Amino acid sequence: MFDALIIGGGAAGLSCALVLGSAKNKPFAENKQIAIITHQKTSHLQTALFNNVLGLTPETTGASILESGKKQLYDLYPHVEQIKNEKVCVISKSANGFKVETNKNTYQSKLVVIAVGYTNLMTIKGLEQYIEPHPRTVIEKDRIWLKNTDHLIEKNLYVAGTLAGWRSQFSIASGSGAHVATDILTLWNGGKHTKVHDKVV
Repeated sequence: MFDALIIGGGAAGLSCALVLGSAKNKPFAENKQIAIITHQKTSHLQTALFNNVLGLTPETTGASILESGKKQLYDLYPHVEQIKNEKVCVISKSANGFKVETNKNTYQSKLVVIAVGYTNLMTIKGLEQYIEPHPRTVIEKDRIWLKNTDHLIEKNLYVAGTLAGWRSQFSIASGSGAHVATDILTLWNGGKHTKVHDKVV
């Protein structure tokens, strides 16, 4: 049983995992079981090139970020379990949260963050009732979002990144994932607003 399971290893999913992982020394988060299913094959980062992102060296590729992001997560926060080479097929409610079925395994989690891409090829069963045309893209692209209020689809079910209704910009997707993570930390902290900052001593 995970306390939080993130689905998707792109900008939003990895950002969410990094922020959650960074709270490991907080009393309300130190024993939380966190995992991310790092499926990346459909991420738009695979073909992205970045020249307009603050803090990134110009001509950084999205493909390199996908790999360095997983390494960063592993090196800094190895307690966040990375589940590789699995694709989520079904999400359903369970007695204690959600059951997530992949092409290889079944997982249980108290809360779930969906951070996959916003194409209409998204095929996770159990989410059909939330799918609507994307509100911030051109109609011809046939993009979708999961209807939500401030990233929350329903209790303990979150969506982050472009699938949450945001535009397809790396920094926006990353910020969306971080936003969801701080909402989860706030939930774990009994509703007291929470964020995690590292500082130079």
